[in-house]
Amino acid sequence: MGLDISNMLTPSRAPFYGIIPRNVATPLGSVILPVTFGTKDNDHTEYIKFKVADFESSYHAIFGRPALAKFIAVPHYIYLLLKIPSKTGVLTFRGDLKKLYDCDQEAIEYAVTSHMLEPSAKVFATMKKLTNLEMEISSQRPSKSRVKPNPSDISVKAIQLQEGDSSKTVLIRGGLSDK
Repeated sequence: MGLDISNMLTPSRAPFYGIIPRNVATPLGSVILPVTFGTKDNDHTEYIKFKVADFESSYHAIFGRPALAKFIAVPHYIYLLLKIPSKTGVLTFRGDLKKLYDCDQEAIEYAVTSHMLEPSAKVFATMKKLTNLEMEISSQRPSKSRVKPNPSDISVKAIQLQEGDSSKTVLIRGGLSDK
């Protein structure tokens, strides 16, 4: 984005997902910046916390649910619209379908060429060592048999819910007291 925010970063080690397909992103840190949508006459400004990542992306910034909630924004993904209330009415932002397609293609290309996570690489390497027999998923259903307690160990107590009506009786099992 062309900003020099290196002296404004606060440490952040919480990874985030969904930006790079099949990969996790670990931020360099986070920074709080003012964000303004609209025109000089009709705008809305909020301070938003951004996680700063060190990877190439087709996006400069991605607004998540907390940012959208702060702006009280309503995204319409199908129509590529974002609506935000402001001082003098509703701000409406329209997306560019061609630009969206280009960004998606760039993101897919990046995901294909990016490095695989270390744990994923280990799992993949281990999987390659397995034989076909070890990789086969059993078609047997798990057993439904359960350990059944000895009937003499179970006490059953009958409780009548309505006096005089034996059809409204409940049976309770277990070692319960008379209380």
